[in-house]
Amino acid sequence: MVNAFASYRVGRHTAEDVLSETFLVAFRRRADYDVGVESAVPWLLGIASRLIRRHRAVEAKHWRSFAAAVTGEEHSSEGGVDDAMIRLDAEREVQGLRARIAALAPKDRETLLLYAWQGLTYEEVAAALGVPVGTVRSRLNRVRKRLDPVRRAQALAKTQTQMQMQSDHSAGRVR
Repeated sequence: MVNAFASYRVGRHTAEDVLSETFLVAFRRRADYDVGVESAVPWLLGIASRLIRRHRAVEAKHWRSFAAAVTGEEHSSEGGVDDAMIRLDAEREVQGLRARIAALAPKDRETLLLYAWQGLTYEEVAAALGVPVGTVRSRLNRVRKRLDPVRRAQALAKTQTQMQMQSDHSAGRVR
C-alpha cells in the first residue's frame, strides 16, 4: 500500500526509493509506534508522505504518467464515430480533471490521494498526515467543490453576483 501511494505521488522509480526510506525510518523510529493501534499503514503512509515532500521536483513526471494511464495510449478503431466521440469527450474530461487535481494545494491533493486512491478512512488519512479528522473533512469538502465543474460554475456565478451587488451598492444604485 505504501508503494502504491508513493507510486501515485512520485512515479515508480522514485517510489522505490521512498519505500526503502519509509521502512528504514520506520525501523529507526519503531519505538515511536503505538502498538495499540490496529494497523501500521497510516503511520507508514505518514512517514512516506513526509519523505515524498523531498521528491516534489519529479511530481510533474508522475502527472504525465497518471494521465497516460487514465486516458490510455492506444485506442481501438472499432466502434465507429459515436464511440470515438465518446472517447474524445471522456479524454477531455479526464484532462480537465487532471488539471484541476494538479492545481489543488499540495495538502489538499495529498489528502485526496490518500482518501480516494488509497481507500483510507478519514481517521486513517488524519493519522497518516498528522492532522485532526476535521481537517481531513474540510480538505476533502474543499477538493470536492474545486473538482466538481457544476459547483465551480455555481460558485463563480455567486461570486460574480455578489461583486456586482457590492459594486451597485458602492455606486449608490441599490436603495
